[in-house]
Amino acid sequence: MSNATMAMGSQAAATPTELGWKFIHWGLGLLITGFVVGFIPILHYFPGAQAGDVGPVFLKNVTLWWGCPAVLAEMTLKTGSLGMLAIGLCYLAAVRQGASPSVSGLERIAPTLCAYGLIAELVAAGVGYAVFNAIWPNFYFEPVQAGKNWWLALQGLSILVFFVGACYAVAGVRRAEPARR
Repeated sequence: MSNATMAMGSQAAATPTELGWKFIHWGLGLLITGFVVGFIPILHYFPGAQAGDVGPVFLKNVTLWWGCPAVLAEMTLKTGSLGMLAIGLCYLAAVRQGASPSVSGLERIAPTLCAYGLIAELVAAGVGYAVFNAIWPNFYFEPVQAGKNWWLALQGLSILVFFVGACYAVAGVRRAEPARR
């Protein structure tokens, strides 16, 4: 076995308890990040409220995440991190009930997929917004459909990574569930 494989294996969770704590660790960190990101929409409203130059095109578009491009990232982070916390607690509860001590290969990568999917969504929202705004100026507020479609697709792919990890984890929790009598 190569050193790289051994190093990757040593960091992967080998028991349901370790996996549960890994989900909880990532979930708490990302939940806090979601609350920090939640201040972006609030800060976004101040300049707009002071300027008072809200036009009719924006008012038609304001229902899209309440007029701030950071809301999708914020809600995804908060919801996804709460899901990770719930999955982690399910693993710990299953262990207390006599769950299977083994963890499958897909389960091992589940917390990483979930965490990286949420982080990628945040990066796609922020960096993607800046990049697409450079290509299509004011794409979010005008709206420029091509810019929005690319930006949302990039975020959607990131959310899909999280979803795949969550599916692996839920399958693992169900497999780890002790046999019912």
